Amino acid sequence: MPSERTEVQVRPGVESDLGALTDLYNHYVRETPITFDTAAFTPEERRPWLLSHPEDGPYRLMVATDTESTGTSQRILGYATSSPFRAKPAYATSVEVTVYLAPDAGGRGVGTLLYKALFEALAGEDVHRAYAGIAQPNEASTRLHERFGFRYVGTYREVGRKFGRYWDVAWYEKDL
Repeated sequence: MPSERTEVQVRPGVESDLGALTDLYNHYVRETPITFDTAAFTPEERRPWLLSHPEDGPYRLMVATDTESTGTSQRILGYATSSPFRAKPAYATSVEVTVYLAPDAGGRGVGTLLYKALFEALAGEDVHRAYAGIAQPNEASTRLHERFGFRYVGTYREVGRKFGRYWDVAWYEKDL
């Protein structure tokens, strides 16, 4: 278990991260309403998602790792992505962003480091706005997004059903 003083490195995600990223995401699929996916993925099923986030362009994957990990692999503490907002061409300058943290990595600034790196990487890209949908309730995510200048724009009420109940999603936007 990492200590509070663990050093964190943020870098672009690479193919060798796929297994750990899939495991991290599957935690949220199985245990929380934070994602509306309802079935866990295999790494092979998640490969197209990883490959849709190259090291350049508006669709990025930034990974936070524990620099004190031993052996050849570093422990992934979380990741942030920018992805297409919607498929139609006029939406091309808008991205949807998200952050997922390992269950024991919250409250240590990892999300802040990930978003800082992601928005720095996007600074030179042809993107105008970032959007974030936050399943409610999720105070930690709301605080993180507000810290980065996101403004609340509305809520889709009972838009997703998971674990036998309906969930709201609050939407936030940020000028880039």
